[in-house]
Amino acid sequence: MATDDTGFMRRALRLARRGLGYTSPNPAVGAVVVRAGKVVGEGYHHAAGTPHAEVHALTAAGGRAAGATLYVTLEPCAHQGRTGPCCVAVAAAGIQRVVVATLDPNPRVAGKGVRYLRRHHLEVVVGVEEATAREINEDFFLAITEHRPFVTWKGAASLDGRIATRTGESQWITGAPARRAGHLLRRRAGAILVGRATAAADDPSLTDRAPGRPRHPLRLVLDSRLRLPLGLRLFQDQERLPTVVYCTEAAPATRRRQLAEAGVAVVVAGTQRVEPRLVLADLHAREVMHLLIEGGPTVAASFVEAGLVDRVCLFIAPLLLGGRTAPPLLGGEGFATLATALRLERLECRHLGDDLLLTARVRR
Repeated sequence: MATDDTGFMRRALRLARRGLGYTSPNPAVGAVVVRAGKVVGEGYHHAAGTPHAEVHALTAAGGRAAGATLYVTLEPCAHQGRTGPCCVAVAAAGIQRVVVATLDPNPRVAGKGVRYLRRHHLEVVVGVEEATAREINEDFFLAITEHRPFVTWKGAASLDGRIATRTGESQWITGAPARRAGHLLRRRAGAILVGRATAAADDPSLTDRAPGRPRHPLRLVLDSRLRLPLGLRLFQDQERLPTVVYCTEAAPATRRRQLAEAGVAVVVAGTQRVEPRLVLADLHAREVMHLLIEGGPTVAASFVEAGLVDRVCLFIAPLLLGGRTAPPLLGGEGFATLATALRLERLECRHLGDDLLLTARVRR
């Protein structure tokens, strides 16, 4: 491996991150063209259906791409989708060497792009900064391999694990910097989910209000018997901000019709209770790659107990609320033993004003 490969690939990875949240259901990809040790073109994938990162980088490089090295964070595609195969464009541009961070798990690619390049006499190196490249697109990789969205559970609590006071006051436990970070999590997600209790108590809009270019996720609510009033913000402006309600077979047919007439999608996802696996199966069919759970302790517990949470993001405020009746961060029956408890790894901690953001992956 050339000594500069890592540095140029890290540059490509920084470019890839610019597309996070905007490219779904495609992965976020960055590319850099280097000739004689200097960057002559670069780019990233902006949105599904638009040119891929390699095309942006090659266009920027123009004739300088001939004899150059291309650094790309994911294997160039080898199939005709909404855009043409990138491996063909790379070879046609006269690129001499290609450095790939990681192979594409999509069965339509899965090594075919690399094989095409090698058959056309390009030198190909695979595996530079692979761990980082896979982490950037962890939702894409999981959707391909497990046929469901990547699931992030986001919660905000006091230092003693309470999400509200004993009288139900919860706004705002955390400060403004933490709330801005929460909106950025929404921007990365393809869908955001709450339960009936949160929807009724807070009447949230579930939109992206972080600075910059907003990207509003699909709004989801679990309402087993469709008891939520139609006047909620979640049920307004369906053409611009669509909502899906998941209910059970016990939900009245008249309520299903009323919601449908208001433009709200209603999906039956269980008999007596909404089943998390059925929710994720429906979202996978909708090409949602990343689900953000913002619901209360009951909703969080249902996904945790089903083994369907991949990442935890907890905003912790320097407060102690105490009390026997103050609601906890995580509800449900709880784990019976330490051996069966949810174990987290790769813990990261950030200060956000007076608050902390703890991020971790669920240990499998």
